[in-house]
Amino acid sequence: QVQLVESGGGLVQAGGSLRLACAASGRTSSTYTMGWFRQAPGKEREFVAAISWSGGSTVYADSAKGRFIISRDNAKSTVYLQMNSLRPEDTAVYYCAAKRGSAAVTIASMSRSLYDSWGQGTQVTVSS
Repeated sequence: QVQLVESGGGLVQAGGSLRLACAASGRTSSTYTMGWFRQAPGKEREFVAAISWSGGSTVYADSAKGRFIISRDNAKSTVYLQMNSLRPEDTAVYYCAAKRGSAAVTIASMSRSLYDSWGQGTQVTVSS
């Protein structure tokens, strides 16, 4: 497993942007698919976006398409989530997650049960 630490959360007005980062440490020599999930109060944790090890494939939740961009820098063992045009309904704790493998991401990558390493989360609050 790898250890994951998120950063970059905060308070932003609707329409604003934030960039989250997730730094990995530990067994970073292995290949990992990386994902971002979020959990709002009283709701289940939901998928946001995922990216393959190579960065060549990505998949997004419908709520994130056209507004969020996931990327990674393997030299820095870091994955990013650029969030634009933020809405109050994007308010949540955002978690990054990792699962072993180098395959392209698919709709199946949206399942949180596939991920075996999780960060502690970073709070994103969007005010109206």
